[in-house]
Order: sequence, then structure tokens, then C-alpha cells
Amino acid sequence: MSNRHRPHQVTSERRDPSRSLLALPGPKTGRLPRFTLTAAVLALMTVALGGPALAADPAPDGRWVAAWHASPTPGGTFNAQECPSDVGLTGQTVRNIIRLSAGGSSVRVRISNAGGAEPLKVGAASVALSKDGAAATAGTTHALRFAGQPSIVIAAGGEAISDPVALKVQPLQTLAVNIHLPAKTGPATQHYFAAQDSFLAAGNQTGAGADKQFTQKISCWMFLSGVDVKAAPNVVGTLIALGDSITDGYLSTKNNNQRYPDFLAERLASRKGPTLSVVNAGIIGNELLTVRPQLQFGYPVPARLARDVLTQPGARAVILLAGINDIGDRSAKATDLIPVYQQIIQAARAAGLKIYGGTLVPFAGSTGTYKGDYGTAKGEQERLKLNTWIRTSGAFDGVIDFDKALRDPANPSRLLPAYDADKLHPNDAGYKAMADAVNLDAIVDAAVKTTSP
Repeated sequence: MSNRHRPHQVTSERRDPSRSLLALPGPKTGRLPRFTLTAAVLALMTVALGGPALAADPAPDGRWVAAWHASPTPGGTFNAQECPSDVGLTGQTVRNIIRLSAGGSSVRVRISNAGGAEPLKVGAASVALSKDGAAATAGTTHALRFAGQPSIVIAAGGEAISDPVALKVQPLQTLAVNIHLPAKTGPATQHYFAAQDSFLAAGNQTGAGADKQFTQKISCWMFLSGVDVKAAPNVVGTLIALGDSITDGYLSTKNNNQRYPDFLAERLASRKGPTLSVVNAGIIGNELLTVRPQLQFGYPVPARLARDVLTQPGARAVILLAGINDIGDRSAKATDLIPVYQQIIQAARAAGLKIYGGTLVPFAGSTGTYKGDYGTAKGEQERLKLNTWIRTSGAFDGVIDFDKALRDPANPSRLLPAYDADKLHPNDAGYKAMADAVNLDAIVDAAVKTTSP
């Protein structure tokens, strides 16, 4: 994952149902690795306490699901003008622009201080339907409260969930979420790569009619980690896409929702009968084993699993696509990464989730840009070994063959040129092809069987 940010726009192809590549082998059982105990216990505690991982309201009334998520990281930036997360905010309001994957009758917002070292004072917050750019739809602004109060102090490393707001939203609808930070925040909890413009304004601009005050455009989401909806009864839970920059949608067209989970959301929203919401838990530069020096690359997948996956409201299933940065950046071996996969699988199952493994996409030709073992013969050998294990081990509840969906048949170590942004990341058409490779019927059917009545 480099520091470059180059948008690409490529016309997407129609989905061919015959290209669905999800297989459903029977999972193999085995001894629970020691490292999983913390995550597994966290997940089981969540269930025991009535937390969101498996909680479900009676179906006739709908249930709370995660409709949007951005995995939070500490404040770190490659460009302080576009994303001032390294210094944070003082006496400002951030307007985060986000798109929901599912609709519902009510919403609630999750404000995060996960990357903070000090308590975070939130002076006020609100939510509105987004119109265009920084503009909100007139008459839709709703103030948020926290246990009935208009403000809250969030502990370092913590998160606050707002009280529900009666706001009818549609699947794929865009919201503006406003958060006023009255005091100096220090480095800001963020999601660095948003592929979406958000906005800053001076002072408290959480009320209606403040659109023109948001004069500063930013490229990251700040202090916002999620939006949940009280969904229609046919939305049986949440699917989480977990991974690195390829899940995060790096090099997809900005402000156009072209990440592979976005295309999944569109497919799920168009389904008749039972369906799922979907949220994106990808982080650029993220790894399975290592905390990288760039803070915006976040903590390794196992360290953030409970927060970003296991306790997501309505969580029913997760797609795991990770390890390419470990191989490229750290020269990790498949034998180093397989035990981490096994730990994640065990923790997901302990929380009652189905887990699907995605094969690593081709990356030959990327070493000139990303250095290390990205795209080298040595890196390719480890990628192939890991993909063989993902396909044949039976460890997952199913396998999604992203490698097969994106590779060039004439040169399988490389991305198909029509899907290639920079030899490592797909372009818009490639991200759509990834979503088209997911057998949603199988995932939704499995989720229906595990959903409480």
C-alpha cells in the first residue's frame, strides 16, 4: 500500500450469475488456538449480555443492523491539508458523508474515540439526509442525544452510541452526520481512506441550515465509526467485509461508491425476500500480524476483530480477505499466516458467525510501486500457497475465489488488464467483478438459518 491516491473510472460489466465462485465445504474441526480465547470470550460475553453480535428483535418489528461502518484508526495522515487527523480539531464541526447499505425506520450513530489517548468531548451531534456535496436535505436534520443528553464525553479508546432517532431511510441512501468538537481533540480517530468527500466548519454547525458553513473539504471520515438502522423484517442481519486496501476500495472512483462491498450492498438491496445489510471493515495497508508505523494503517486484524466484526449489530457473517500486505510488506510465509486465519475463524464461530475466505488476488508487476515482496517470485509463491490452503483446507464455511475472478487467464499471476488499477489493486470494474463472485444466495440462506426468531 503506497502513499499515492489516483482515482480510476472504468465502466462496469453486467453481472453474470454463472461467475459466482462461492463453494461451501464442510468445516473441519480442531483445537481452539490459545490466541483466540480473548476474542472468543469477548464475543461470548457480548452474546450473554444481550450485545449486538447475535441480538435480534422480533422479526415483525425489524431488527437493528449495522448499515454503515468505517473501521477506526488513530490519527495519522499522508496529507494534512486533505485530512488533518494528525492534529485533530478544535472548536469545529465535521460533516461526514456516508451511504447506508440498508434502510429502516430509525437510525442510531456510533461516535468513536478508539484512536484517542485522552477523553473526547462531543458538544453536539446530528444526522440528516444528504443532498449533494455538503448540502443536507431541508427538514431532515435531527439532533442526536446520548442517554437523553445533547453532549457526551467518550473515554480514550471508547465509543458512544446515540439514542435512536425516528428517521426513515432507504437502502443506499446517503446521510450527513455532524459532530461538533468544542475543545482540542488531539490526534483524531479517523478512517483515513474514505474515497468520499466530507466537510469541516468552524463552530457548532450541527443545526439545520448550516450547509454554507462547511467550506473545507476533507478526504477522511473523522470520529464516526458506524450508523445502525432499525431495518425492515426481511433484513435478517449484517454481513461484514473484513480486509485491507482491496476491501477498503483503494483507487476506486471517489464519491461514487465503487468499493466491492458497495457493489455487494447494491445486490443485497435489490434482493426479494430475506437479505442482509453489509458493512466495510477494510483498512488500507492493514495486516494480519504487524502494527505498521503509519497510524492510518490501523491495528492488525486479530486486534480489531471484536470491535470491527464480532460486535457489529446484527452480525451474521464475515468475508475475510487479508494477508497480501503481510506477504508484500513483511515477506511473511503462508505457514505464518495460516494459524492467524485459524484463530480468526474460531473467534467468528464462537460468536455465532459464518466466515467465508477470500483468495488473495494477483499482484505480479506491483513491486516497482510497492517494493518489498509485492509481486516478486518469492511473494507469488507464498500467495499461491495461502490460496491453496484457503481453497482446500475446509477451514471456512465457504470460499470466494477472488483470485479466479480477477486474474488474467493468459498470465494468472497478474490482474486481468480490464480489472487492473496499479498491478495490486482492482479498478472499479475489478471491484464489481469481486462482488459478482460472491454467492449471496448461499450466504443469505445460511444467515437465515442462524437468525433468532
